[in-house]
Amino acid sequence: EPGKIDIAEFMLKNYTFNIAIERFAYLTGRSLATFKRDFQKAFNMPPQKWLLEKRLKQAHFLIAEKNCKPSDIYLEVGFENLSHFSNSFKQHFGYSPSSVTVSR
Repeated sequence: EPGKIDIAEFMLKNYTFNIAIERFAYLTGRSLATFKRDFQKAFNMPPQKWLLEKRLKQAHFLIAEKNCKPSDIYLEVGFENLSHFSNSFKQHFGYSPSSVTVSR
Protein backbone atom coordinates (compact mmCIF):
# COMPACT_ATOMS: atom_id res chain seq x y z
CA GLU A 1 0.00 0.00 0.00
CA PRO A 2 1.23 3.52 -0.72
CA GLY A 3 2.76 5.25 2.30
CA LYS A 4 3.11 2.07 4.32
CA ILE A 5 6.51 0.53 4.77
CA ASP A 6 7.29 -3.08 5.65
CA ILE A 7 6.53 -3.32 9.36
CA ALA A 8 8.70 -6.38 10.09
CA GLU A 9 11.77 -4.95 8.38
CA PHE A 10 11.29 -1.55 10.01
CA MET A 11 10.85 -2.95 13.52
CA LEU A 12 13.81 -5.31 13.27
CA LYS A 13 16.01 -2.34 12.35
CA ASN A 14 14.58 0.10 14.90
CA TYR A 15 13.46 -1.82 18.01
CA THR A 16 16.27 -0.38 20.14
CA PHE A 17 14.91 3.15 19.83
CA ASN A 18 12.99 4.08 22.95
CA ILE A 19 9.95 5.64 21.32
CA ALA A 20 6.22 5.20 21.87
CA ILE A 21 4.19 2.67 19.91
CA GLU A 22 2.23 5.60 18.46
CA ARG A 23 5.45 6.97 16.98
CA PHE A 24 6.35 3.58 15.48
CA ALA A 25 2.87 3.56 13.92
CA TYR A 26 3.38 7.03 12.46
CA LEU A 27 6.84 6.18 11.14
CA THR A 28 5.47 3.14 9.31
CA GLY A 29 2.62 5.15 7.77
CA ARG A 30 -0.16 3.62 9.87
CA SER A 31 -2.77 4.60 12.40
CA LEU A 32 -2.20 3.10 15.84
CA ALA A 33 -4.99 0.54 15.35
CA THR A 34 -3.68 -0.50 11.92
CA PHE A 35 -0.13 -0.68 13.26
CA LYS A 36 -1.18 -2.98 16.10
CA ARG A 37 -3.18 -5.19 13.73
CA ASP A 38 -0.38 -5.39 11.13
CA PHE A 39 2.19 -5.96 13.86
CA GLN A 40 0.19 -8.84 15.33
CA LYS A 41 0.03 -10.41 11.87
CA ALA A 42 3.77 -9.99 11.28
CA PHE A 43 5.08 -11.07 14.70
CA ASN A 44 2.24 -13.07 16.24
CA MET A 45 2.23 -10.94 19.42
CA PRO A 46 1.41 -7.38 20.47
CA PRO A 47 4.08 -4.73 19.80
CA GLN A 48 4.77 -3.88 23.45
CA LYS A 49 5.43 -7.52 24.36
CA TRP A 50 7.60 -8.07 21.26
CA LEU A 51 9.65 -4.92 21.94
CA LEU A 52 10.30 -5.94 25.53
CA GLU A 53 11.31 -9.49 24.60
CA LYS A 54 13.49 -8.38 21.69
CA ARG A 55 15.27 -5.76 23.79
CA LEU A 56 15.84 -8.15 26.67
CA LYS A 57 17.19 -10.89 24.40
CA GLN A 58 19.58 -8.39 22.83
CA ALA A 59 20.66 -7.24 26.28
CA HIS A 60 21.26 -10.84 27.39
CA PHE A 61 23.36 -11.44 24.28
CA LEU A 62 25.45 -8.31 24.89
CA ILE A 63 26.03 -9.20 28.54
CA ALA A 64 26.66 -12.93 28.09
CA GLU A 65 28.49 -12.99 24.76
CA LYS A 66 30.07 -9.57 24.41
CA ASN A 67 31.07 -9.08 28.05
CA CYS A 68 29.15 -5.80 28.34
CA LYS A 69 28.06 -4.41 31.70
CA PRO A 70 24.31 -3.93 32.24
CA SER A 71 24.96 -0.29 33.13
CA ASP A 72 26.67 0.21 29.76
CA ILE A 73 23.98 -1.29 27.54
CA TYR A 74 20.53 -0.60 28.98
CA LEU A 75 20.18 2.63 26.97
CA GLU A 76 21.56 0.97 23.85
CA VAL A 77 18.79 -1.65 23.89
CA GLY A 78 15.95 0.83 24.43
CA PHE A 79 15.45 1.24 28.19
CA GLU A 80 15.25 4.64 29.88
CA ASN A 81 16.67 3.67 33.24
CA LEU A 82 18.81 0.94 34.73
CA SER A 83 16.34 0.03 37.47
CA HIS A 84 13.50 -0.63 35.02
CA PHE A 85 15.88 -2.60 32.82
CA SER A 86 17.12 -4.75 35.72
CA ASN A 87 13.60 -5.46 36.97
CA SER A 88 12.35 -6.36 33.48
CA PHE A 89 15.38 -8.56 32.85
CA LYS A 90 14.91 -10.44 36.12
CA GLN A 91 11.18 -10.87 35.52
CA HIS A 92 11.81 -12.22 32.01
CA PHE A 93 14.80 -14.50 32.62
CA GLY A 94 14.39 -15.31 36.32
CA TYR A 95 17.79 -13.88 37.28
CA SER A 96 19.39 -10.45 37.37
CA PRO A 97 21.55 -9.07 34.57
CA SER A 98 24.49 -8.77 36.96
CA SER A 99 24.31 -12.51 37.71
CA VAL A 100 24.98 -13.19 34.01
CA THR A 101 28.31 -11.39 34.23
CA VAL A 102 29.20 -13.19 37.48
CA SER A 103 28.44 -16.65 36.08
CA ARG A 104 30.74 -16.28 33.06
